[in-house]
Amino acid sequence: MSNCKGYFKTFCRISRSIQSTFVKEEILQLIVDSAVDAMDAKACALFLKADNGDFFIPAAQKGLSNDYIHAEPLSAKKVIQKILKDGGYLTIRDATTDPRIENREAKKAEGIASILDVPVMADAKPIGILALYTDKPRDFSEQEIEFLAGLADQGGMAIQKARFIRRKKQNGELLLSITENLNSSLDIKNILNIMSAEIAEAFNVMGITIRLMDEKAKELKLVASYGLSEKYINKGPVSDRQLEKSLKNQWEIINDINPGDIDYLYEKNKEGIATILSLPITVKEEVIGIMRVYCNKKREFPDDMVSLMRSLARLGGLAIQNAAMYLQLKHDKEDLEKEIWTHKSWF
Repeated sequence: MSNCKGYFKTFCRISRSIQSTFVKEEILQLIVDSAVDAMDAKACALFLKADNGDFFIPAAQKGLSNDYIHAEPLSAKKVIQKILKDGGYLTIRDATTDPRIENREAKKAEGIASILDVPVMADAKPIGILALYTDKPRDFSEQEIEFLAGLADQGGMAIQKARFIRRKKQNGELLLSITENLNSSLDIKNILNIMSAEIAEAFNVMGITIRLMDEKAKELKLVASYGLSEKYINKGPVSDRQLEKSLKNQWEIINDINPGDIDYLYEKNKEGIATILSLPITVKEEVIGIMRVYCNKKREFPDDMVSLMRSLARLGGLAIQNAAMYLQLKHDKEDLEKEIWTHKSWF
């Protein structure tokens, strides 16, 4: 019962920290500190999957030496598979001899006897490991496993919140930057090229294309692009069939690029395209073009990211409308000046 009370207090303390002034690193450190204290363990470490590789790197730790924590990175895929296969946790009674784990000699030198690993989840996907270490052989109880899993869940919540805050800040900065650029020029191609580059870099995608509808030719013509090869850009016309949803003012994510479903399959594979996000560019609810986002790996776009991209596409439409109105006014002005000059010549 005392353990239950202590565990409850720990959860309350971490929850208050997440809800109050929020710093991700402080929350993760509080989680590993709390695990060691509440579970009377030697050490605890929280490892997160690296953004650019299939391995884990330490995000917070307590009780481990610098030599150990900076040992060879753990293989993310292997460890996650082991944990999920074993029902959501992995227990190692003797870390110095168990063949399921790596770096056994390093664990022996560190004085580690038993290990309990649970996954850290975010957006229903495993993104890390919370590992508890003891200095004496230990059989972990169901209550202890559930407690560490609960701490890992709180770590996942903290990471999700940090990602949301970071995305919200980046999105606001991107929206402001693109709005300023759109208002600084009436050169459509220049505007759309700048917008393509900023969106690609902000969202870490491989490329962007923007096509506008040519009413006379009845086809979508490329007006701006970023990040894609000239060979791919010049592969040929894009059929309306492949952009059907976008032309109906609907966005679409294509993750499975298969024969018969998409044009230029060979060219897309050679370019390394794995995911395509298509977004309509509209003016007064009328689709005037398509913005396409290309990724070199399968990727899901959160709802808030799609919403921002749709807003940016609409901003592009407004910029095009403003430039078109300016050109029309300029043309009308020139016609008016010519007409006035003609009247003057009568006298």
